[in-house]
Amino acid sequence: MFLKRSLILGSLALALVACSPQRVPKAAIGGPFQMVDQSGRPQTDAVLKGKWSAVFFGYTYCPDICPTTLQALGEAKKQMGARAKDFQVVFVSVDPGRDTPAQLKTYLDNQAFPTGVIGLTGTDDQVAVIAKAYKVFYRKAGTGPDYTVDHVAYTYLMDPKGQFVRIIGTGDTPDDIAYQITQAMAGNPDARPKSQSADQELTAATQ
Repeated sequence: MFLKRSLILGSLALALVACSPQRVPKAAIGGPFQMVDQSGRPQTDAVLKGKWSAVFFGYTYCPDICPTTLQALGEAKKQMGARAKDFQVVFVSVDPGRDTPAQLKTYLDNQAFPTGVIGLTGTDDQVAVIAKAYKVFYRKAGTGPDYTVDHVAYTYLMDPKGQFVRIIGTGDTPDDIAYQITQAMAGNPDARPKSQSADQELTAATQ
């Protein structure tokens, strides 16, 4: 039984790692939600309308991947030049017990994070709804005040209609992130990150 469960979990992990814009059904990601932002204002999925949005799920007590991803998105936005005005980052908390609007505001005021970033939090049920809509796995790990939250660390690029476009991979550089977003804006949503293309060309040349 243990072996069977391990194989299932292993297959799920591989499936998550293998996600790409071509393999993720576009209609399967996103949907209605009701949350509040870092100023305490109610927000719905309408917040995604009118701009390209990078939607990232995390939490303010996250020790590494969350601040690293937000810093990368912030640098990528700077590199987008004039197109940055048509782009926003939406940070969705998967830790509503600690991430109050005030906590989100303090956390997101970091100058290394994207300008104009929108933080969203809510009740346990509200977080569960948006996580289900975006197929996001998250789970509390540990007990006491210093618990952590395991969560999927992909960034979802949504178009100005609030429709899913592609996944931006965990660990992509700011250059790659900016390239993928601006290419999507130009009508080429499946463009590979430039560093991946360069690696593939080098591999082909040495074979």
